[in-house]
Amino acid sequence: MSETAVKTSHPKGLWVLFGTEMWERFNFYGMRAILTLFLVNSLMMKEEDASLIYGGFLGLCYLTPMLGGFISDRFFGNRNCILLGGLMMALGQFLLFFSASVFGTNISLATSLMWTALGIIIFGNGFFKPNISSMVGSLYPKQEKSKLDTAFTIFYMGINLGAFLGQLICPIVGDVKDAGGVRDIHAFKWGFLAASIAMLIGTAVFYFLKNKYVITPEGRPLGGLPKNNVNDDYEEGESQKAVFSQKALISAVLAFVVLGLSFHFAFGQNFIYSLIYASGLSLAGLIISDSSLTKVEKDRIKVIYIVAFFVIFFWAAFEQAGSSLTFIADNQCDRNFFGYNMPPSMVQIFNGLFVVAFAVPFSMLWDYLRSKDIEPISPVKQAVGLGLVALSYFIIAHNVKDLGNNGLLAIKWLILLYLIQTCAELCLSPIGLSLVGKLSPKRFSSLLYGVFFLSNASGYALAGTLGSILPATGDKFNKAKEFGIDLQAVLDKKITLTADQLAILEKNQISPNNPVFAGFEIHNLFEFFMVFVILCGLAAVILMALTPKLKKMMHGVR
Repeated sequence: MSETAVKTSHPKGLWVLFGTEMWERFNFYGMRAILTLFLVNSLMMKEEDASLIYGGFLGLCYLTPMLGGFISDRFFGNRNCILLGGLMMALGQFLLFFSASVFGTNISLATSLMWTALGIIIFGNGFFKPNISSMVGSLYPKQEKSKLDTAFTIFYMGINLGAFLGQLICPIVGDVKDAGGVRDIHAFKWGFLAASIAMLIGTAVFYFLKNKYVITPEGRPLGGLPKNNVNDDYEEGESQKAVFSQKALISAVLAFVVLGLSFHFAFGQNFIYSLIYASGLSLAGLIISDSSLTKVEKDRIKVIYIVAFFVIFFWAAFEQAGSSLTFIADNQCDRNFFGYNMPPSMVQIFNGLFVVAFAVPFSMLWDYLRSKDIEPISPVKQAVGLGLVALSYFIIAHNVKDLGNNGLLAIKWLILLYLIQTCAELCLSPIGLSLVGKLSPKRFSSLLYGVFFLSNASGYALAGTLGSILPATGDKFNKAKEFGIDLQAVLDKKITLTADQLAILEKNQISPNNPVFAGFEIHNLFEFFMVFVILCGLAAVILMALTPKLKKMMHGVR
């Protein structure tokens, strides 16, 4: 093989991890597409409660990688954790299948099965997620780390190819409506079963191919038991073991308790969201307290922390796809797509489709800019991504401004939103994964991926909070009108409801009050979407302003 080929090609192990992650994302995103609709239509929950559960579930899925990364680094190794996590997630999806099979005869049992399933999936994802990302970085020796942005963009295409397939197949079999628009609430189970089968396929792909392809250039297996690892990829003089003092460990535990109580009681966050926020901050503090860290290592870790903070706002906006945007697609959207009336949960499919289409062009773009020595540093790419998310919500905000209570949003505007957000995602998410691989001290590799995923967890928790402030959409006004109630007049405080009327609204999951966020009342969809414009727009401007300082702190890493 020529020297040029060695420098430009990617190891075959990348494609094994690509395939494994593709099937896992089929499982995860397929389930995600129909989860909130299942909670609302089958388990009879309110939309705001379903949004909070959705946000909490996703948040915990990205909190447990902290635990999975720690167990992998110290005990089981990447390989075993990936296999364990895959089997747990397949089991969790199978329990969701049973939950969706029995709700009609025993809703209490169905609800218990749902909580059990989500818990198993949460811990399974915790074992799987940080370890497969860490293994992508481990495929490349230190002299080839410059290829990680391209490698993670390719890997990210696998993620979204799986997401596309999951969001296509699970809604087709699981979110079924007849010609009159009546949903078959017993069909959700088939979507969950498809997700379970996909996860089993992904686990089998990794199990049978790992020994042949997931190896070092010298042929040694990657991701085995920590005690068997050969540590020849460490920088000269780099410590190979973390050193946490007893004082640092006690301080981290105390910080976790104090922060958790503060978020819960002072800021009104629920138990799960408080756990997520407190875990991220206390673990970040513990890692930076390691006495073996050099100044360069500390600076680079601080860059990871700063970037991770801004990533929170991206995911808070992006993850509306599975909650508020799905409810809007279900209740106030004309979903006619070239003559096909798409299931509401399938509208998310465009994100995965666009990533598959644009991942390679973006990868080629970064390679081209790098060859010309004009490639922007990772934080600049991520600031651009945040700005694009703000733009996507600004466009859709102005297209819902004049809809009123009964107008339908054309599906083309949701497609445009997903197109712009896909470009944002390719500027931000795979670049963030690559940045962690470049900046992390080797001894903290999996654990710092866990910390980075905690920013995702915090973003998802915030997404749940923001999704819960979705104001009433068209179906709510129409449903209230069927019972002789002018919902707009109720929300405007122009009429007072009787006890019977309040009971009717409660039974039909309709709130008599506008939602409130940060002290501001959200009256309509325009104001709802402008919340995301402001949050992501400010985050983009501030991160861009910080990039000169971050560049210095990265000490030569781009």
